Amino acid sequence: MQSKLSKFYMYLFLSLLAGIILVPLYLTFISSFKTLGDLSSNVIGLPREWAFSNYTDVFGMEYFWSFAWNSLVYGVLTTVLTLICASMAAFVFAHIRFFGNRFLFNYLLIGLMFPFASAIIPLFLKVRDFGLLGTYWAVVLPQIAFGLGFAILLFRGFFKQIPPELFDAAYVDGCNYSNFFFRITIPLSVPIFSTVAVVTFVTSWNNYLLPLIMVSNEELYPWPMGIMFFRGEYDTDWSMVLTYVSLTLIPAIVFFLLAQKYIIAGLTGGAVKE
Repeated sequence: MQSKLSKFYMYLFLSLLAGIILVPLYLTFISSFKTLGDLSSNVIGLPREWAFSNYTDVFGMEYFWSFAWNSLVYGVLTTVLTLICASMAAFVFAHIRFFGNRFLFNYLLIGLMFPFASAIIPLFLKVRDFGLLGTYWAVVLPQIAFGLGFAILLFRGFFKQIPPELFDAAYVDGCNYSNFFFRITIPLSVPIFSTVAVVTFVTSWNNYLLPLIMVSNEELYPWPMGIMFFRGEYDTDWSMVLTYVSLTLIPAIVFFLLAQKYIIAGLTGGAVKE
């Protein structure tokens, strides 16, 4: 009886949590098919007349595909470089003992305690000093820096699960740390690489604040910043804004669903007690 009751409360909690996540997504998607007048008088209900022209108008924007391309460039560069740097650093923390190993690892994790917005001013000044303002790297490099801590944490937990006997056997066959990482660790770590890739790419795709500060040229705007084109001086076309937001969410959701199996395997793979 107690087991059934605990399951009931668990499913109730999960249903409420799913509702908190799905209801706003549902309202955003449904509202994207409404006219501005229908949206003002009918917020929750289905559209009285489905305005498919909202999507054709967004697709017809002059800079729409340019924004999508810029977001793709930001996301791919950030994801690839984060995977390379974080996986190598995590492998060292997981398998190589040296003085200060634990201190350096904890030092990297301290960055997870501070919100990104708290460092936006010194970050802007540093990027300006390097002469990178108004370039792709003004967005990519800070995203990598702020994503390394979490990525290393996930990678290290997964890498520590690899049996040490496997390295001992490879070492007997003349395999050093570099060969072990590229020939054995990486092929065995597809789930965690997929997990970190999805988290990093989605975070970069949805980033709004950093490009807003670092990029002033419209030709380098990412997709989320296209929302500003629907805001006027005195009013905002909310139906078009919701249409644009829906289109922004679709690639991230599809990417997540395609890699869901690997994400779960990667997150549970590192859940071991040291």
